[in-house]
Amino acid sequence: MSLLIPLYVHPAEDPGAWHRLVMAAARTHAVVLNPADGPGAGPDRAFVAAAEALRAAGARLLGYVDTAYGARPPAEVVADARRHREWYAADGCFLDRMTAGPDGLPGCRRLVRALRRTGTRTVVLNPGVEPAPGYVRIADLTVTFEGHWSTYVSAFSRSARAERHPPERLCHLVYGVPEALVPLAVRTARDRGAGVCGPVTGELPNPWAALTPALTETAPEGRA
Repeated sequence: MSLLIPLYVHPAEDPGAWHRLVMAAARTHAVVLNPADGPGAGPDRAFVAAAEALRAAGARLLGYVDTAYGARPPAEVVADARRHREWYAADGCFLDRMTAGPDGLPGCRRLVRALRRTGTRTVVLNPGVEPAPGYVRIADLTVTFEGHWSTYVSAFSRSARAERHPPERLCHLVYGVPEALVPLAVRTARDRGAGVCGPVTGELPNPWAALTPALTETAPEGRA
């Protein structure tokens, strides 16, 4: 089990959180960089420094790119991924608000091919739900659950379709986890077929605005 860490707070606002993340970087699957709901209008020096420190510590870096459920033109998505790569030396991209239905599959396939042709090595899809058949095979990792801990423990279970995929291709992002239950959330993700997870204690509207201490203090071993 390894961790996907979206930390959506500026390094200048919470340098301590970024420092703790750097110290635990080698035990993460990847860190998502999100300077401005994407790469921003230009390189942010604080994020450049944070990215350099994370990369030196062994982290894989993913640039946040919003697809708006397929509404954004593919060229804009590819351009955002390129900026993350050029400005922050990102290894890949985290495609947020992805489509999940069968109608969106051909477009998703074309988008991922375009990203790989332009140099994106790692592609993570985040539909936040289990998508239609075909999506998981397109990307390196797919987030098949994003939601509150209460929903995760009461209404989400491992599907027969998920059992056909290797755990390292699936990720669960869970927020609102009580601090004492973060280790349980990690075990629960593993039991439900996800080899990568990201449990945090934060709540909406931005659960990823703070680094949950238990993630860096007791980070699972290895990188998927």
